[in-house]
Amino acid sequence: MIYLVVLTLVINYLTPAFSNDHIIQKRYAWHDESNLQWAENCDWTGNDIGNVQGPSDQCGGQCASNSGCTHFTWTEFNGGTCWLKGGSVTQDQATGFSGGYSVCGIMKGGSTSASGTTTRYWDCCKGSCGWNGKAAVNSPVQSCQRDGVNGIDVNAQSGCNGGPSYPCNSNQPWAVNDNLAYGFAAAHLAGQSESDWCCACYQLQFTSGPVTGKTLVVQVVNTGGDLGDNHFDLQIPGGGVGIFNGCSSQWNAPPDGWGDRYGGVSSRDQCNQLPGELQPGCNWRFDWFQNADNPTMNLVRVRCPDELVQKSNCRRNDD
Repeated sequence: MIYLVVLTLVINYLTPAFSNDHIIQKRYAWHDESNLQWAENCDWTGNDIGNVQGPSDQCGGQCASNSGCTHFTWTEFNGGTCWLKGGSVTQDQATGFSGGYSVCGIMKGGSTSASGTTTRYWDCCKGSCGWNGKAAVNSPVQSCQRDGVNGIDVNAQSGCNGGPSYPCNSNQPWAVNDNLAYGFAAAHLAGQSESDWCCACYQLQFTSGPVTGKTLVVQVVNTGGDLGDNHFDLQIPGGGVGIFNGCSSQWNAPPDGWGDRYGGVSSRDQCNQLPGELQPGCNWRFDWFQNADNPTMNLVRVRCPDELVQKSNCRRNDD
């Protein structure tokens, strides 16, 4: 009995005394991003204010664009659900999650969304973010040869200026599910410059027209010199060439492009006028986008989905 007591005292003496807080901090590896902190396989108890279906890497953006959301949990429920939560929490209040893989996060300073406007275009010009020195990125946006498939040297001049460089066919939008789509855009953001937005990704949650409530995540690959503040010009084949028309030299398009010079084609059937390589993006406008005409939206910067980066070959150093 004496030996047992002594052994117990020795074990207690040699074993460090950790508080519960220390154990929790050690359990979760917190990742720090520009507008949030997140960890894996954790949860927050209660305080739900809503939920949205979608992938885990868009949950922070959903929280940022919803008033009152201060933290969130993403779970695999129903194919992927983002549980939006309100109120004040700290990292040491995170609890374990036993229902499969999960992500929990805390917003920095609450919602960081802003309102904005959209238009559409497809002018077949090399994007301005495809040149060297535009922003701190791993590489400029990939441009393509006339076929829209094979890459071309970053220094090649734009087809809109008599050169051989054009946007790649892969820069057209596509649906992820009924409420989420990915794509690319030209943009101009209030109080920022090209070095801030080139290759950055933004979650656009539409607030008007038939796409109200739907979400489009875009990567900015071009700068719109004629755009106003928080204005995103969505790259949609057949959406109108606008000021410049590189589609005539790339695809032998009419002088004003396909359809009207501003606005483009007016029906899904007219998408058949476009090259087959560009028709999926044109059809997307009349299917997922429901032919919405310049809808307004709330925007928030998010980490670029890998699916977009794989097409543009561009990721910001601060992403």
